[in-house]
Amino acid sequence: MTREKMLIRLKGKINEKRFEHSLGVEYTAASLAMVHGADIEKARLAGLLHDCAKGLATKEKLEKARKHNIPINKIEEKNPDMLHAKLGAFYAKAKYDVYDDEVLSAIETHTTGKPNMTLLEKIIFVADYIEPNRKYLKDMEIIRKEAFTDIDKCIVHILNSTLMYLEQRGGDIDYMSKMTYNYYINNSK
Repeated sequence: MTREKMLIRLKGKINEKRFEHSLGVEYTAASLAMVHGADIEKARLAGLLHDCAKGLATKEKLEKARKHNIPINKIEEKNPDMLHAKLGAFYAKAKYDVYDDEVLSAIETHTTGKPNMTLLEKIIFVADYIEPNRKYLKDMEIIRKEAFTDIDKCIVHILNSTLMYLEQRGGDIDYMSKMTYNYYINNSK
């Protein structure tokens, strides 16, 4: 499928603000790919489609995940909106003709990360957090600089900020985010 067709389809599935965010992630992912030596086209594609299932209603996310036999953990069962990443990977393949496993995995893991991520997975995880349209978050300037100079350090910083925010809010924390944080804390340079 051409990028133009993807843009038309995506624009019909997510709201304008999410569409602008997706374009921002596409741009940021391409920039990070250039700096870190990753495949720019794969980064653009994963960045553009990372939230392609975000527009589904909360209840619908759970129904679609069950229908398509997508594994659902306890946290996702309680918070079905978290399923948008897994559903996004499914829809990228089913609706946008993306068959590259690395791109699909980057979409699937963009919210929680995972231990020992590929460079593309790291790029999409980071780009989603730092893209230019993102609201200001604590330490954003530092995190953006780290993204281009030390991506693993950046991942630790993002996960630490996210976990602290969720703990302070009393929000549910997906076990994969904790596993990812522990992996990068223990395996950073």
